[in-house]
Amino acid sequence: MKALVTGGAGFIGSHLVDHLVEAGFDVVVVDDLSMGAISNIKHWEDVTIYVADVCNDEFMQQLLADERPDYIYFLAAIASVADSIERPAETHAVNHTAVFNLLEYIRQIQLPIKQFLFTSSAAVYGNLPELPKREDSRVAPVSPYAIDKYATERFVLAYGELYDLPTVCVRFFNVYGPRQNPSSPYSGVLSILTDCLKYQRPFTLFGDGSQTRDFVYIQDVIQALWLITEKRVQHEVINIANGSETSLNGIIKMYQEIAGQSLEIKQAEQRGGEVAHSVASIGKLARLDYSTEWPLRKGLTKYWEGERADA
Repeated sequence: MKALVTGGAGFIGSHLVDHLVEAGFDVVVVDDLSMGAISNIKHWEDVTIYVADVCNDEFMQQLLADERPDYIYFLAAIASVADSIERPAETHAVNHTAVFNLLEYIRQIQLPIKQFLFTSSAAVYGNLPELPKREDSRVAPVSPYAIDKYATERFVLAYGELYDLPTVCVRFFNVYGPRQNPSSPYSGVLSILTDCLKYQRPFTLFGDGSQTRDFVYIQDVIQALWLITEKRVQHEVINIANGSETSLNGIIKMYQEIAGQSLEIKQAEQRGGEVAHSVASIGKLARLDYSTEWPLRKGLTKYWEGERADA
């Protein structure tokens, strides 16, 4: 079996690549290395890696024709609400157009894939008050990032139904763990917190810290993706999360306890387009035999121990 992972040198992508290699897949990675690094991939010598842009349609079409993957995991993205507000056109090109063009080419050449998995985001739910967020909850995307993720979900699922393609979409909540790049101001909050604790830098808190998130450790994310692959799930949207809600103030307090040190915090105004509260229903994922193996304190402790060892 052969798998194509776009964004495979990034945070989530590289962990998925490692798992697929260990499961015996031939793995092909496409990544422009704008946020990822080949060194993220544990088994990089066993992986075919193309340093390329998923927006290069000619390249992507030739790649599909040459490699003919059985499984396609589309993780390449401009993966930040704030970044999408700064760069809406570039976000649309990567997060929507590149996916649509790939699906259309798969349809045209009738590539016999076993699964096309698109990675979406909890951002599609927006600020509507219903909690927890179920896959059939109302959506109200409030940023270019969230709008593109939701629109692309619809295309992916519609292509699956209309053209008999085995497509599936997942909505990531707040994923954290090793290899998350803290160098960008748009990175996940836990990678930035980790960096601040590790190097005794001040942490900038946007808003009052009452905003809540559903944090899920990377190994639970890989467990979920693998279950969706193994069970050949089709034409569904599935939340990938922990199923528990934690405020940003709560996570800062917990992480300081785990690290055994205090953090200098600088207050700043809340950023536009940010969701106030987010927590997932994971019932659909649980029906695939998913169970959280990494509750928040355990996951944070593992993350911190690894980062401290690398310091």
